[in-house]
Amino acid sequence: MAADSIINWSLLSLSAPGWGGVLLQGFLHSIQIAVGGYALGLLLGVGGAFGKLYGGPVTRDLLECYTTIVRAVPELVLILLLYYAGTDLLNQLLGAAGFGTLDISGLMAGIFVIGVVQGAYSTEVLRGAIKAVPAGQIEAARAYGMSPGKVLRRVTLPAMLPYAIPGLANLWLIATKDTALLAVVGFSELTLVTRQAAGATKAYLLFFCAAGALYLALTLVSNIFIGALERHARRGFVEQR
Repeated sequence: MAADSIINWSLLSLSAPGWGGVLLQGFLHSIQIAVGGYALGLLLGVGGAFGKLYGGPVTRDLLECYTTIVRAVPELVLILLLYYAGTDLLNQLLGAAGFGTLDISGLMAGIFVIGVVQGAYSTEVLRGAIKAVPAGQIEAARAYGMSPGKVLRRVTLPAMLPYAIPGLANLWLIATKDTALLAVVGFSELTLVTRQAAGATKAYLLFFCAAGALYLALTLVSNIFIGALERHARRGFVEQR
C-alpha cells in the first residue's frame, strides 16, 4: 500500500482541519523562548565568569554554589521548581510588600527558567575561554597603559571568542531542545502542541516526525550561522600544533 494512502498529509495543512498552523505557532514560541533564554543565560554567564575569576571570596563562593546546584539538579526538576515555586515566591514577596499579585506570562517565565539554567553552563564555558587567553597578551596590553575596561574590550573578549564559540554554540542547540521541557508546565511550545495534535487525530507518527523535522531544520540553520561566526572569530588566529 502506498505511503500516501496511509498518512493523511492534509493534517499538516495550515488551515483547518489541518494542524500545520498550530505547529508553526508552537515552533515560533519555542524559538522565542530559546532566543530569550539563551540571551539571558549569556548575560548571566558573562557576569558569572568574571565574578568567578576576578570577584571577591564571597562572590566566588556564591557563584560556585549557583553553578554547582544548577548543573547537579536535573533540568526538569529545576524547571518545575523555578516555574511554580519561583512565581509563587515572587507573588508572596510582592504581597508582603503591599503590592498586588503579578500575572507572569508563560513566555516570560519560560525565558527566565531557561536563562537561569543556561547561565550556569555559560559561566563555566566563558570562564574556561577567558583562562585560555595567553597571559602575555593581557600583560602586554597593561604595559601599554590600557585601562581594565579597554583591556577587556580590545584584548580579552576578542581573544576568548575562538575558545568560547564552540561551547556557546552547543549551549544554543541545547536551549532549543530544552524548550520542549516546558511542555510539562503547560506552555504551548512545539512539543506540547504536537502532542495535542497527535492526541486529537491519532496520527502520532506524522506529527512527531513533523516536529522532529522542524527541530532538525532549526539545528541545520543554526549550524550555518555558527560556522560563519566561528570562521569570522578565528580570522588571524594561529592554530596551536
